[in-house]
Amino acid sequence: MVLKDKKTKITFHSGVLTIGGTIIEVAYEDSHIFFDFGSEYNPAAKVNPTDLQGLLDEKLVPFLDNMFDPKIPLKGYESKENNFKNTAVFLSHIHLDHSKIVNYLNPEVPLYTLEGTKSLLNTLNINNDFLFPLYENNGIKNTRDVNGVKENEVVQVGKIKVKVMPVDHDAYGACGLFIETPDLTIAYTGDIRLHGYRKNDTLNFCKESENCDVLLIEGVSVSFQDFGDSLRGGEPANESELIDKINKIVNDNKGKQITFNYYIANVERILNILKTNPRTVVLDSYSAYVVKEAAGYEAYYYDLDNKEYGLNPELKIEFEELLNDTEKYFWQLGTLALKHFNELKEGGVYIHCDAQPLGEFDPAFEPFVKSFADRNIEFNRVVCSGHARPYDLIEIINLIKPKLLAPIHSYRPEKLYNENGDMILVEKGQTI
Repeated sequence: MVLKDKKTKITFHSGVLTIGGTIIEVAYEDSHIFFDFGSEYNPAAKVNPTDLQGLLDEKLVPFLDNMFDPKIPLKGYESKENNFKNTAVFLSHIHLDHSKIVNYLNPEVPLYTLEGTKSLLNTLNINNDFLFPLYENNGIKNTRDVNGVKENEVVQVGKIKVKVMPVDHDAYGACGLFIETPDLTIAYTGDIRLHGYRKNDTLNFCKESENCDVLLIEGVSVSFQDFGDSLRGGEPANESELIDKINKIVNDNKGKQITFNYYIANVERILNILKTNPRTVVLDSYSAYVVKEAAGYEAYYYDLDNKEYGLNPELKIEFEELLNDTEKYFWQLGTLALKHFNELKEGGVYIHCDAQPLGEFDPAFEPFVKSFADRNIEFNRVVCSGHARPYDLIEIINLIKPKLLAPIHSYRPEKLYNENGDMILVEKGQTI
């Protein structure tokens, strides 16, 4: 291996040989940083804990000395003496496998992320049900303090410098990290791709990271695809094609009730749906609030949760009108609307756009799809991956040309390769 005698240490606490729950530590002398701060999630598991004790016991989260809120009582876990003078956590993006446990973080430890992700964290958690809750909630806020940084801003944590750089992903405010210690440069992609709205940001990240010592790259797509595989199931090649596909379904089904759902953190996608769809798009009030807070866009909405989101009352559409509509509206079948599923018109159309349940790995997916067939509603699954395709992962690696490649966030990291240097297949808990 080309890298020797370095004082920098990289510890892979979690996120190895799995998709999600990435927690990596970079340490240099008395300074260390962590990224990200989510938890592993398996909807098929018999136990899905909802507190820190359970997450630790089920090994869905690693125990990290002095990193968790000391007020949270834990049995069987005790921190060692803290020898670090400088500590910080960075979040690459909003998805829960990267952010779910930030409220369990020690309040004394600063948390940094791009301003877009900070805004979404506070907005999505307004009802205290997006993140795991604070142990002590004073009723004033549901989310711990977050330091929002501007795109490409550098944060200094003792002897470690971190440049927070936007990248292309299907989550608003996603970033990669370019990390410099006195003797090493490290690039962390977060979740990344080349076929979305911010391809140029990914390319800029690659340019900035060129010839780095270590590249930590996600490998989600190679978990399921080989390099020669075509797009899965006729998946659109990019976000623009996805919008075209949705609009075609709407245009081809005149005189039918048409509903949809999407992943709420994908703000750029819903903005393009709102702006281009042939029908008037109507969101549930929570989603309309998120779009307004994140992007300043005021959408038509319906209200089933009777919560005050500060939305424009002139844009409110009565839910009964949506249930009776077959021509004017393209409306979101959100969680609360699903309780009225049996009131949907038979013969209608539904578009499932990277919404939950996400796919066959979730036991809830098959019954969900069947429920539409039972009601004679056409089910359309329209997806566009938030992760770089296998050949794009190689392009990103080749653009960066790292001395050492460490693929993570993947079931099959060994399928990736580094034409310009070495590669290491790390183990959970390993320090290099």
